[in-house]
Amino acid sequence: MITALRGMKDTLSPENSVYAFVINECVRLAKNYGFELIETPILEETALFKRSVGESSDIVGKEMYQFTDKGDNDVCMRPEGTAGVVRAFVQHKMDKAGGVKRFFYHGPMYRYERPQKGRLRQFHQFGVESFGESDVKEDASVILLLAEILRALGIKATLKLNSLGCPTCMPPYREKLIAFLDAQEGLCEDCLRRKNTNPIRVLDCKNAHCQTLLATAPRITNHLCVTCNEEFSALQALLKGFNLPFEVDSSLVRGLDYYSKTAFEFVSDEIGAQSSIAGGGRYDRLVEFLDGKPTPGIGFAMGIERLLELVVMPEASREGIYLGALCEEAIGPVYALAIQKRASEKVMVEYQAKSLKAHLKLADKKEAVIFACMGEDELKEGVVWVKNLITKTETRIPLKDF
Repeated sequence: MITALRGMKDTLSPENSVYAFVINECVRLAKNYGFELIETPILEETALFKRSVGESSDIVGKEMYQFTDKGDNDVCMRPEGTAGVVRAFVQHKMDKAGGVKRFFYHGPMYRYERPQKGRLRQFHQFGVESFGESDVKEDASVILLLAEILRALGIKATLKLNSLGCPTCMPPYREKLIAFLDAQEGLCEDCLRRKNTNPIRVLDCKNAHCQTLLATAPRITNHLCVTCNEEFSALQALLKGFNLPFEVDSSLVRGLDYYSKTAFEFVSDEIGAQSSIAGGGRYDRLVEFLDGKPTPGIGFAMGIERLLELVVMPEASREGIYLGALCEEAIGPVYALAIQKRASEKVMVEYQAKSLKAHLKLADKKEAVIFACMGEDELKEGVVWVKNLITKTETRIPLKDF
């Protein structure tokens, strides 16, 4: 028997109804905030992610599904969504058009990592990206959107916030951090590699021994330039003004190299140890890294699979019409009626003739609101027998009126 590859799974009922609910709520709220849909290819040039996500990230270093295709091109299946959206933004010359562009996306991503609960090799993300707005109010809006999505899904989470500085304050801080790291003994291999590529990523290490060594490391929040400090303070004031609680976490650096200034995560302890369920930040230099005109940007992404167990679904409600035939002669007319009604309503139709009791049982199981059927008498009289499965009222409606 052929089965799904390790770390990849089928999404079946009832989980798929939760997945659909999550996406629908995300899309609804993103549109309310002025974002519009963008779809990018699953397959991209590997160079896109090496230049954007960064060589120091685990994604590029260990986890990409990378291969050479039949045209001898170095390609990979997208491990995250932002880089592809930025590539599209530059390729279609939106960076030169000016103004603000806001996009949302959702779909599968691929990372070759050890499968575990909530972490798959094929997983799904929903994310938003905003280009062209440097005002810290956009940072607040993106964070508030994510908070509203989590609220709509019934998920309780804590917001963690940090600033990663800018090209003015990051270089001197980087030197101080490297000097501190050089004085430490026993850092893991990942930390030693990151120290030479993107040293701030060392602060994100999950190794217990490294965490002990890094407890006294210098923090970027203590080395921000005047502008970054003012913007970070303004962001906190905005979030407080909208009654969104948060914690400043000076060790929060996110897992990708392209972030600068604002970085944020929502974490929850409902999936075991406190863990990130969604996050993002500002990436004002990423468009330029990918050969575009310097353009400020900010966004977030959330892994859908990590949320499914936390989602509080609304109480299920009945919907749609169930149509059934009580005799062989009524099967054709009932089927034709179902096709007509499907132009405007959800219709479930049974292809075989059954007793009234059997049809009603199926209609109840499918949680239809309206039960309708035709038998010999209904065919002769040109009517449809209808029952409302909520109010239990029954009536006979002329076929032309139904």
